[in-house]
Amino acid sequence: MGSLLEIIALHPADAEAAQEGGADRLELCASMEADGLCPSVSTVSAIRRVTDLPLRVMLRVENSFTTNGADLNRLTAMAQSYLSAGADGFVLGFLTPDNQVDVDSVAALVSTFAGTPWTFHRAIDAVLEQQPAWRALRGLPGLDCVLTAGSSIGVSHGLDDLCKLAKEDPAVASVMMAGGGLQPEHVPWLFQSGVRRFHVGTSVRQDGSWTKAYVNSRFVRSWRNLLDAQDARDAQDARE
Repeated sequence: MGSLLEIIALHPADAEAAQEGGADRLELCASMEADGLCPSVSTVSAIRRVTDLPLRVMLRVENSFTTNGADLNRLTAMAQSYLSAGADGFVLGFLTPDNQVDVDSVAALVSTFAGTPWTFHRAIDAVLEQQPAWRALRGLPGLDCVLTAGSSIGVSHGLDDLCKLAKEDPAVASVMMAGGGLQPEHVPWLFQSGVRRFHVGTSVRQDGSWTKAYVNSRFVRSWRNLLDAQDARDAQDARE
């Protein structure tokens, strides 16, 4: 399987540049000062009109990883609206007050859009124990991706843990998507560990700004070229 490059898109202009640069998929969200919340349905519709890339939409209404019944009801309705607007999947994740995966809340929400793929987001980086969290995620239907930096403060601090997790368990590596301050120098180490999914946000924007710059297609292309070069080395190694 070739590598996957996912880009955060906040606006239609982001989506157009990401596709031009060679992205494989978009994550749609808003309010990056809160680490990503639900975008408007109109934004999803507008982005759908300018790109044919798969769209995964954030399902998160509060700057928190915990949730409640009222929020779940809101998110259930929003998910259906997003699907009608052209979403192909979702990004979500809830924790209990003691920072364990909130399996019941996640399962309740994903059951309302059964058959639609989804990503568990970086809430995984806030759990107290990684191994039980990953075991809990394996039983959730529709999950095909887990976005993680290996640390709540980014890949630069969590790289060793990411590589260790991926090397020890190919099933983890198969769904792991590295992201959260991801830098090009991290990629070879992650590839060697079996990771093939990569998620970038500020690194494809001028000066790393969410508010002052759209996605830059040239920056996306540099990531695409980097991943393609790693894929080519993999293929060469397999032939040898």
